[in-house]
Amino acid sequence: MATMSMAIRSSLLLLLFLSLTTLTVSLYEDQVGLVDWHQQYIGKVKDAVFHTQKSGRKRVVVYTEENVIASLDLRRGEIFWRHVLGSNDVVDGIGIAMGKYVVTLSSEGSILRAWNLPDGQMVWESFIDGSGASKSLLTVPTNLIVNKENVILVYGKGSLHAVSGIDGTPLWTKDFAAESLEVQHIIQPVGSDAIYVLGFVGSSQFDAYQVNPENGEILKHNSAALSGGYSGEAILASSDILVTLDSSRSKLVVISFQDGELNLQETSISDILGDSSGTPVLLSSKLPGMFSVKVNGGVILIRVTVEARLEVMDKINSVAAISDAIILNEGQKAFALVQHGDGKIHLTVKLSHDLSGNLLKETIVMEKQRGMVHKVFINSYIRTDRSNGFRALIVMEDHSLLLLQQGAIVWNREDGLASIVDVLTSELPVEKEGVSVAKVEENLFEWLKGHLLKLKGTLMLASADDVAAIQERRLKSSEKSKLTRDHNGFRKLIIVLTKAGKLFALHTGYGQVVWSLLLPNLRKSECEFATGLNIYQWQVPHHHAMDENPSILIVGRCGQGSDAPGVLSIVDAYTGTEVSSMGLTHSISQVIPLPFTDSTEQRLHLLIDGNQLAYLYPRTSEAIDIFRREFSNIYWYSVETNNGIIKGHVLKSNCIQKVIDNYCFESRDIWSIIFPTDSEKIITTVTRKPNEVVHTQAKVIAAEDDLMYKYVSKNLLFVATVAPKGSGAIGTATPEESWLTVYLIDTVTGRILHRMTHHGAQGPVHAVFSENWVVYHYFNLRAHRYEMSVIEIYDQSRADNKDVWKLILGKHNLTSPISSYSRPEVVTKSQSYFFTYSVKAIDVTLTAKGITSKQLLIGTIGDQVLALEKRFLDPRRSLNPSQAEKEEGIIPLTDSLPIIPQSYVTHALRVEGLRGIVTASAKLESTTLVFVYGVDLFFTQLAPSRTYDSLTDDFSYALLLITIVVLIAAIFVTWILSEKKELREKWR
Repeated sequence: MATMSMAIRSSLLLLLFLSLTTLTVSLYEDQVGLVDWHQQYIGKVKDAVFHTQKSGRKRVVVYTEENVIASLDLRRGEIFWRHVLGSNDVVDGIGIAMGKYVVTLSSEGSILRAWNLPDGQMVWESFIDGSGASKSLLTVPTNLIVNKENVILVYGKGSLHAVSGIDGTPLWTKDFAAESLEVQHIIQPVGSDAIYVLGFVGSSQFDAYQVNPENGEILKHNSAALSGGYSGEAILASSDILVTLDSSRSKLVVISFQDGELNLQETSISDILGDSSGTPVLLSSKLPGMFSVKVNGGVILIRVTVEARLEVMDKINSVAAISDAIILNEGQKAFALVQHGDGKIHLTVKLSHDLSGNLLKETIVMEKQRGMVHKVFINSYIRTDRSNGFRALIVMEDHSLLLLQQGAIVWNREDGLASIVDVLTSELPVEKEGVSVAKVEENLFEWLKGHLLKLKGTLMLASADDVAAIQERRLKSSEKSKLTRDHNGFRKLIIVLTKAGKLFALHTGYGQVVWSLLLPNLRKSECEFATGLNIYQWQVPHHHAMDENPSILIVGRCGQGSDAPGVLSIVDAYTGTEVSSMGLTHSISQVIPLPFTDSTEQRLHLLIDGNQLAYLYPRTSEAIDIFRREFSNIYWYSVETNNGIIKGHVLKSNCIQKVIDNYCFESRDIWSIIFPTDSEKIITTVTRKPNEVVHTQAKVIAAEDDLMYKYVSKNLLFVATVAPKGSGAIGTATPEESWLTVYLIDTVTGRILHRMTHHGAQGPVHAVFSENWVVYHYFNLRAHRYEMSVIEIYDQSRADNKDVWKLILGKHNLTSPISSYSRPEVVTKSQSYFFTYSVKAIDVTLTAKGITSKQLLIGTIGDQVLALEKRFLDPRRSLNPSQAEKEEGIIPLTDSLPIIPQSYVTHALRVEGLRGIVTASAKLESTTLVFVYGVDLFFTQLAPSRTYDSLTDDFSYALLLITIVVLIAAIFVTWILSEKKELREKWR
């Protein structure tokens, strides 16, 4: 028996050792990317410059609306290098100097930089000074050399600057601010050594300055009066002719400035275009000896003769975009135009001097969800037969970027994802049982084709295309990318709305686009300057309703102002099809999702317009019946940031209008808080997430043998205000002039539950509200450091519930209803800590049941995300915690919060232009899903308290099975041996 027990103990120790080695949790470099993904984008392209010399890689250099400068591979569209300058450094122009430098002008013409073309390293940086604000222009002449130096011309801050292209040294400066000149163009005419500065003074005078390129002296100055005024558009038709429209847009004005002498000729639009009801617009395309006018959806190409006369060359309908002209090898110039028709785009390349023929005419089938072509850039190359071939880079309405060549789309980039405005997560459909293999693989042919590809790959007979197809099929068939739910809730849809008004559904597995939709409601001709605002859950059917798909509500606006009418679209979350849409007659200033649903699980929403009238959606009889039953329980608040006012509202009665609308309701104010504008300015307001789950309202204080109840209310609002002088950038106010005041306000009653002032503090303030605590980040002017503060709020009115006898005798008040109108007895605890970094965004982890400990997710100024445990921001931290407090998990107090390198969620990656962090819960309580967006996208899974409720993905089931088999075998062998030993002992 002793031998048997020893064997069992040995087997158990072996099992324990193997289990511990298997369950060890750590993240190594090669594990990055298993549960996360990172995607890089650049944004909507504003301008592009091709660089396709025979030596070196063929590339195109672009700058975008997201202030990104990037070099893209023309073969695959991949990013060679890029620089994200940020919202405070807007790019004004781009060019290539000396064949090796990318030159950029930014920050309203105040910063000029040169980047090395192959690798993107900054070569030099020059700061441009000036005496006034003006339009920013960058000109990179190809043959302007002064004192053996290539010259770059910059106009900014009201001055013209000549800068050395070699090292960025300023050569000379000429101030034009005193002349009140609005410069439009800086050119060097063909065959001339002088520089011409062209612009307008006011709206009735044109000025031309001839400048010496060597020292900036004005050689000649001429001006001419414009009798019909100036429309604000001016196009160079050639190196010495400029075309503009008068202020009424009824006349074309041709201005010739040969040898500095001005000559103006006016031509009526009707004489050229005939009777036209549309408003003419000059297009910015640079065409030699020509210009283009867009009117009534068509484009008219007009040539300017040597005598400055106008000749109509061609009229083309349905033109979406026209490119600048490029120079071909023979010295000829060509340009491209793009037309739409029948779901296709037609690309045509014409010679500038002969519009009768086409150098290229191609038709490309285009996805409907990409919309119209906004811009086109072309580049030529020499084919094997020595003829000219063309490639076209086009920018679509959805901000995507495509390269067209030989009638096909070579590559495309979904750069609209660089401008996300709102995010929502949605569940995937439940996997249905009993589906045949042929149905899963779409059809039998695809199924057989897949197995044939696998066989070719195994026998090493697969071509490059076959290998790519195999990889694509593996991606589609892997567990992570399945389009059905998993039992852990890791697979979800991330639905994002972009600035272009397009919806994307991204799969959490690898970030692939499941579906996309360019919202038709925001593209209607009567909806000008349409913008998408927010996404909301509209319908979430019960899990047993297998035939019903969830749907989402997209709220938009037809116009730029807050008083513009709203638009609504309801989209199927699984397929991306638009279920319904409607254009509203009222504006939308606020959307309130109500906690009520009808029999079809449609959530009721209250839309508030600029006049504080409330509109109920969906507009059904069932919805109005539910709404009227809860009429007296609906409260909301509004924040007037500019006026420093917060108001609370309730419903009053139906609207009194000419047309009776039973779904429209008037409101009345029940409270208001007015902050004195001379001492406080609202900069931040934050509330709790509506879908947050609180596991328990009680918090055990073991060190004090006490129990405290969290004050958990969805009606709490955190408000941060600063002194008016402290509302600017950091450093614009002294510590005595700036202070930060924070409030906790009940939005039902308007009662201020807590108020605290930080003297010598300044914004910006980033805050997150969870359960009964709020954490906020700001700048301490006295310490010259950033700080983070925490406030926890507890309910003292339930302090009597700690008595066990009262609980037994039924004298407690746990079941008594809680009302915001009953004066709360609250107590707060707070603490402040220094923090190393500036913050761009802050959020908190979210889990299914709220049991797992919280982590703060902090988006730093370095565009990375740091995970910081909430216990570091515990207001009960002290210098010398007691033994009981240590056992409770209280950390000794330090003046700064720790920055642990291993706590970076994004690892060594950067989410460039980081703007927001979104968290969602998985079904597994230990895990939260994190989505970070900016110019880049990043997704990962986090386990703040480790994966205590599941085995890791690399858990060795084979090793566990072997261990069990060895254990059973050892027990069986030792049992036989012990039996034999006992038998021998009995025979002695």
